[in-house]
Amino acid sequence: MSHTTVDSPVGPLTLVAHDGVLSGLYMTDQRHRPADDAFGPEDASPFGDVIVQLAEYFDGARTAFDLPLDLIGTPFQRTVWRALVEIPYGETVTYGELAQRLGRPSAARAVGLANGRNPIGIVVPCHRVVGANGDLTGYGGGLPRKRHLLTHELANQSPTLF
Repeated sequence: MSHTTVDSPVGPLTLVAHDGVLSGLYMTDQRHRPADDAFGPEDASPFGDVIVQLAEYFDGARTAFDLPLDLIGTPFQRTVWRALVEIPYGETVTYGELAQRLGRPSAARAVGLANGRNPIGIVVPCHRVVGANGDLTGYGGGLPRKRHLLTHELANQSPTLF
């Protein structure tokens, strides 16, 4: 394990690698953030591509990440997290819609719990999941950050030509 911290428009981000592969991206005061001593020594060397792609994302030049990920969780959590990556940039889905997509229509609450345990925020876009009525709910990084990320994505979408 190793880690580094980078600045971002949503505050400092702690990047964590397991065997050189991104396994964590945590915000300050994030719910379910592991203790700092679990991140291993500070070493920025595994994070070059991650840092570049995050900068491109926040500059509005990147709409999808292309990074190897080490998603550490239960099989169900990993299934939910892989589904999050399929939510298009600038769009949102509800917990119920995500449960439907997974073939588990009655599992909206379990999807929400797995979503809240996402260890690689922003890159695995759990911020794109909203409540049944479209309200911003349940973001481990805090609702102001969720609002910022969604507003950022909406502002940087390419216009559709008809």
